[in-house]
Amino acid sequence: MPANVVVPEVGESIVDARVARWLKKEGDAVNVGDPLVELETDKIDLEVAAPQGGVLGKIAHGDGADVKVGEVLAVIEESAAPKAPHPAEAASAAKVDTQKPEPKEEKKRVTPAARNAAQQKSVDLKSISGSGDAGRVMKRDVEQAEARATRSTPAPSLAEAAPRPQAAKAEAKAVQTTSGDRTEERVRMSKRRATIARRLIEAQSTAAMLTTFNEVDMSAVTAIWERHKQAFKDRHGVGLGLTSFFVKGAIGALREFPRINAEIQGDEMVLKHYYDIGIAVGASEGLVVPVLRDADRLSFAQIEQKVRAFAKAAEDGTLALADLKGGTFTITNGGVFGSLLSTPILNPPQVGILGLHAIKDRPMAVGGQVQIRPMMYMALTYDHRIVDGAEAVQFLVRVKQLVEDPGALLIE
Repeated sequence: MPANVVVPEVGESIVDARVARWLKKEGDAVNVGDPLVELETDKIDLEVAAPQGGVLGKIAHGDGADVKVGEVLAVIEESAAPKAPHPAEAASAAKVDTQKPEPKEEKKRVTPAARNAAQQKSVDLKSISGSGDAGRVMKRDVEQAEARATRSTPAPSLAEAAPRPQAAKAEAKAVQTTSGDRTEERVRMSKRRATIARRLIEAQSTAAMLTTFNEVDMSAVTAIWERHKQAFKDRHGVGLGLTSFFVKGAIGALREFPRINAEIQGDEMVLKHYYDIGIAVGASEGLVVPVLRDADRLSFAQIEQKVRAFAKAAEDGTLALADLKGGTFTITNGGVFGSLLSTPILNPPQVGILGLHAIKDRPMAVGGQVQIRPMMYMALTYDHRIVDGAEAVQFLVRVKQLVEDPGALLIE
């Protein structure tokens, strides 16, 4: 019987998707489990596989179409029964098969992010060995292949240089208009970018956002990092970063100011006595916020390992929806991009977000003397509907105290 290929239920918060790319054409033979189409949602990208073997029939929604969960994307028809060959033809075919065996080529598994990167960088996926599960080609594999090709190929002269294939493809997806010597280009937002834009507007229109600032002396953390960075990496296989210190410091402060670890539901405050800390991660397709579940139970090493795994998965496009759901409080670090000071925007329905920034040496008055200290500005944006200004200020002061005295984090 024919089988429908439908938009799967990915999670309760995802109700629609966009068809990014069909991997099969109408009339193609497919086996059960073959990836048919890549879908783009506001949180993750995913492949939809064939529910049964057969022939891909009419495609109902082509590349770029917006679709709803449960909507039919295409139909898989039953394969036509093969016509019985004439006995002489069958004998001849058997002889040919015996003399010239042709083993069937195994289809290479490729993540959507890797496929897009290969198109942009003009990298042949057939030449790449995948490092993911079951040999799946990841985005990092494509980038490494391009880097190897760049090192081994001399740079062409300006006269020899020609436009790369992906440049023409990118232009085809955009609409350019020219007036005199001024050119404009219209490019459709990705599903994730459009959702980010909508949620930012929602956050500003529904929450009473205010931001308070403080600065933290990073001398103690820097000293610990210098003393233990190599031993930490040797033991845990991951470098010691700043994230774990601020996760621990934020949790210590949230325990003292529980309304910053809450959300508003109607006319009630839902105070959460668990600490699922969202860590904002920048990826090529836009910001995502994977969540450290029960972060208060994690060691420094476990926090660093999970954060690095999140960053890698975000860039590869392999984050799971479960990684992104929930969260009681968020930490974002604009300092990795060089930001000295900013006002982070809330991640609804959360009512607090801690912004970290670049560490800069500055002259500070210490014990009546001027000393050069590594300083960082911190920002706390909070929802003034349930968080008072005094609470916000004291919360940030408490984070400062805990980070400036890392030994206190052990007590916490």
